[in-house]
Amino acid sequence: MRFDLRHVRAFVLLSEELHFSRAAQRAHMTQPAMSRLIRDLEEDVGVPLIARTTRSVELTEAGKAFLADGRAALERLERAVTNARRTASGEVGLLRIGYMDFAINGRLPEFLSAFSRYRPEIRLEISFIPTFKQQEALLAERIDIGFMIGPFEEPSMQSYTFDDNRYVALLPITHPLSNVRTLRLSDLADQPFVLGSGENWGAFRNAFFSICHRAGFTPRIAQEASSSEGIFGLVAAGAGVSVYASCVRNLQRRGIVIRDLDDVPEKIVTCAAWAMPVRSPAVSVFTDFLLRVWGSV
Repeated sequence: MRFDLRHVRAFVLLSEELHFSRAAQRAHMTQPAMSRLIRDLEEDVGVPLIARTTRSVELTEAGKAFLADGRAALERLERAVTNARRTASGEVGLLRIGYMDFAINGRLPEFLSAFSRYRPEIRLEISFIPTFKQQEALLAERIDIGFMIGPFEEPSMQSYTFDDNRYVALLPITHPLSNVRTLRLSDLADQPFVLGSGENWGAFRNAFFSICHRAGFTPRIAQEASSSEGIFGLVAAGAGVSVYASCVRNLQRRGIVIRDLDDVPEKIVTCAAWAMPVRSPAVSVFTDFLLRVWGSV
């Protein structure tokens, strides 16, 4: 078929006006040009679509059938054009976001809520992914943005400090040290520890072991858990003590006391990371909001 959108638009206008001159005016063309488009369309379709007399224009039955599908096709194409333009400008789109425990227990929910109000038609596909696996997923382009323990020192990635937390101790409420207002990490040297498993908590464990070695001991791991809830439950049950990020204070967990660690100046940094250069308009809008709007809050 050789006809294009100009022919279909002209036919739809003519079907609405049933008058060549008025339809031509609406199409911003001359009447002969309108007549030529309709004639070419009928030749391509192979059947008469318009019944013409000297005084009237009517649709044939074939014309009525063509009009229904032709109008629907135009509407779909117009939506496609609009969506393409809005996607290119970052108004709509899909963002695949990875997060880990400290991010979701910290500032991330507030940030994502603010961004969704700013760009409600950008869909956020949010998945829990441990830090090291987020890094792999970013490099493999399986996610667009990662919120991880950072920084992510990779030349092809942009890394931005999104949040930071102090190290804090988690103790069973019945523990002898629970009455002490502040602790030193070295006070826990002989305690059994509950830690996140190596598979899901590898980045945190590396940092934690480093500060323990600086304090002069290697932690004795009594129990491991795959999630924060598992860690909290085991500590509350008396299986051991733990060290976590200070964002734990945003949560309510019975049976646990939280204590600052006075001898640990280091922070647990949560960074947002994404690939450079940015190719997706939605990622560009998201990171611009993160850096320019959220970063100034």
